Amino acid sequence: MVNKLAFVGLGVMGYPMAGWLQRAGCEVAVYNRTRSRAEAWVAEYGGTSASTPAEAAAGAAAVLVCVGRDSDVWEVTCGPSGALAAMDEGAVLIDHTTASADLARRLGHACARAGVEFVDAPVSGGELGAKGGKLTAMCGSSVHGFALAKPIIAHYAQCVRLLGPIGSGQLAKMANQICIAGLLQGLSEGLHFCQMAGLDPIGVVQVISQGAAQSWQMDKHHRRMVDGEFEHGFAVDWMRKDLSLALAEARKNGSQLPVTALVDQFYADVQGLGGGRWDTSSLIARLQALASPMRSS
Repeated sequence: MVNKLAFVGLGVMGYPMAGWLQRAGCEVAVYNRTRSRAEAWVAEYGGTSASTPAEAAAGAAAVLVCVGRDSDVWEVTCGPSGALAAMDEGAVLIDHTTASADLARRLGHACARAGVEFVDAPVSGGELGAKGGKLTAMCGSSVHGFALAKPIIAHYAQCVRLLGPIGSGQLAKMANQICIAGLLQGLSEGLHFCQMAGLDPIGVVQVISQGAAQSWQMDKHHRRMVDGEFEHGFAVDWMRKDLSLALAEARKNGSQLPVTALVDQFYADVQGLGGGRWDTSSLIARLQALASPMRSS
């Protein structure tokens, strides 16, 4: 088993993911921009806290990254104190950030020059999946790089799949977010229709979830959507970031994403309601806000 690892980025996803590695018996050095977060992780799990990504990466067989945006990934890997310069030849860099395919390819080239394998491996499953060790990892890499990365990722992911060369993981994650956005809009409209028609939406879901309308999103989110509880889960701000990546890639490859573009604008409306940090299921709040003037007239 790979013993010495580094984990860069201890947000809502990275914190428990790194914890799974430490619990599995790995020696994990962590770095987080907010130092107190890294110190809290060490207090909970053990391991060590580093002052820079490079310090965390020194001597590690694998460096795992889970941060926010393209610029963040580049900074912690190739910046002045980035991890890549401190990595040994033959090590593997695994990026779990949802980022652009272009960034993955740039980082792949940088790793190749340093003699390091690279895997772009965005994940799906949210905070609950990270805490439960049941994420899905979509990977782009060489066969050798994937072979190095898979047993490490498997500590917190129930599905780890190689989908093609570097960049393929990010493209697959874009497809994932495209599908989720459309499903959540449809679910929002169905539940809102029930409310406006005087039906019990929970009762309706209990029936239709036994048939063709059933989905993971329906099972997980319908009750909170009906109750208007959105202070949980994956934030609208982050979904808009992800959808912007998908829409930009679509403009390059010529794919048509009319529903995705529309739902992205609906999420902009949710942001306008003050819901930037609400869960992505909050699309129903937009419909309710639009219906309120009709009810009062």
